[in-house]
Amino acid sequence: MTKIPPVTDWATDYDFFDPDYIKDPAPVWKELRGKCPIAHTERWGGSWMPTSYENMQAFVRMVPELSSRNVMLVSPPKSDEFDAELAEYGSSAPPITSDPPEHIPMRRLILPLFTPKAVADYRPFTEQLCHDLIDGFIDQGSCDAALDYAVHIPAKTIAYIIGVDGNRTDEFVGWVRGLVEQGMQDPVKLKHYRHIIRDFFAELVDARKANPKDDLISNLLSQEINGQPIARKAVIAMCDLLLVAGIDTTWSSIGSALWHFAMNPDDRLRMAAEPDLFPTAIEELLRFYSPVTMARVATEEIEVGDVSFKPGDKVVLNFPAANRDPAVFEDADKVVLDRQRNRHIAFGIGPHRCAGSNLARMEMELALRIWFERIPEFKLTDPDAVTWAGGQVRGPRHLPFRF
Repeated sequence: MTKIPPVTDWATDYDFFDPDYIKDPAPVWKELRGKCPIAHTERWGGSWMPTSYENMQAFVRMVPELSSRNVMLVSPPKSDEFDAELAEYGSSAPPITSDPPEHIPMRRLILPLFTPKAVADYRPFTEQLCHDLIDGFIDQGSCDAALDYAVHIPAKTIAYIIGVDGNRTDEFVGWVRGLVEQGMQDPVKLKHYRHIIRDFFAELVDARKANPKDDLISNLLSQEINGQPIARKAVIAMCDLLLVAGIDTTWSSIGSALWHFAMNPDDRLRMAAEPDLFPTAIEELLRFYSPVTMARVATEEIEVGDVSFKPGDKVVLNFPAANRDPAVFEDADKVVLDRQRNRHIAFGIGPHRCAGSNLARMEMELALRIWFERIPEFKLTDPDAVTWAGGQVRGPRHLPFRF
């Protein structure tokens, strides 16, 4: 295997997958804000990366100049097979990979699943799930908080919402990790796990077409867009999006929050003593540990200051970096549990703002609130054993806790 050279200048040669960057990217963001407005790299197919809140606000509204047709930080290599797959499925995960106005009717199909009222209906399931998970390890006095707790909450909840077998969530998590983590750096694995997920939902969609049930897939199949029945490939792709986005992002947010409290005992003690802080604390943890970075593709030449994007250039929407911008957030590099003014963009902004933000907040609130009710005292057994995933979605993947 070819050894990847280390980064020597982050402004001209950044690397999403640099181990130190994945572990703590904040020092790089701070350096880049003072050094250049928008960094560039030729690694991983090449891209541009702004780090300021102001630029992020501007770029998400550049439609159609910056297209969402490919939101991945690393694009699959061009091939006849990949082109044929695009012809079969179209955009890989609508509505997130569709541009206005086409994405609007697709987005309207999934928004009813995540209204405050709909999310309230899922709350009893998630609440009981949190208790059941803790019941499984509390008597042992230890657990892997990422793998025994955090990951199961979004995985089983989204499985419940979609109407797929909740007993298979370990499989689903493996697929998602293969796609979003391993697949980012390995095109063979990317293709492999994409096909597994697509084939899984293709089979389910065909089964529901033949025998409709009272579930999400049957509901989607009954909908129309512009007076026409929704296409089979669109339902498959939307289910794909719900599974992948519904697991990895919230798992990362819950895990990052638990890691923070384990590493910062003063905040942990305050959180345990002041449960009324949960609303502001959750927003602050979302700001500070924003998990998701997206990408856009330039469709025309764009001038931003002294930077020129050419058609086909990839622009990285680094929402986590924007949420640490000291020009917008006082004490931006500190977690302030009672922060009152918090205009974070952890869920994105603009027409592609995360449709599942209400669900993510509910899952995170219950996960932390119930954990603190039952396990208020806890710590990492070995901080050096913590591992992080990075790139598209950043979050801890192993959290050995003792309590």
